[in-house]
Amino acid sequence: MIRSELRARGLGIVVAAGVLAAGFATPALAQYRHKIGNDMGKCQAGSGSALMVTVDGVTASRGTLRIQSYRATKAEWLETGKWLARIEVPAKAGTMTFCLPVPGPGTYGVAVRHDLNNNGKTDLSEDGGAMSNNPSINIFNLGKPSYTKVGVPVGDGVKSIRIAMKYM
Repeated sequence: MIRSELRARGLGIVVAAGVLAAGFATPALAQYRHKIGNDMGKCQAGSGSALMVTVDGVTASRGTLRIQSYRATKAEWLETGKWLARIEVPAKAGTMTFCLPVPGPGTYGVAVRHDLNNNGKTDLSEDGGAMSNNPSINIFNLGKPSYTKVGVPVGDGVKSIRIAMKYM
């Protein structure tokens, strides 16, 4: 009887440890891939850390504009599935403004893509792109400048930035 109680308790401890581990793993995964709307209210004073991003030079009112935020770290900048928040809206020629809330003070990068034909793919000869701090993009860095070039420090409030679209 004592052995069966010890086994039951041991199993209970193992199950509890597994539940705790799963509980800690979930927040790590939950920090990525948030599809959000463009809620400008989240960029008002007192709303927390955010980037107000003004995108200049959108060439056409067709297709979709996608804007994504990342932590500006070597491990996360432009890595598949590591984006924090994404806004997708119909493109409007000229200037568009977005509010990207961020998890808190830190350094973040923003990537913008204009999918002109709405095919969900990056067509280098047609689509446009841009990144925070407007780094130069050339054949040698293939559109992925270092996280150190795109990083924007954000404090407890709203940081406003401007990004210039580039098309081939």
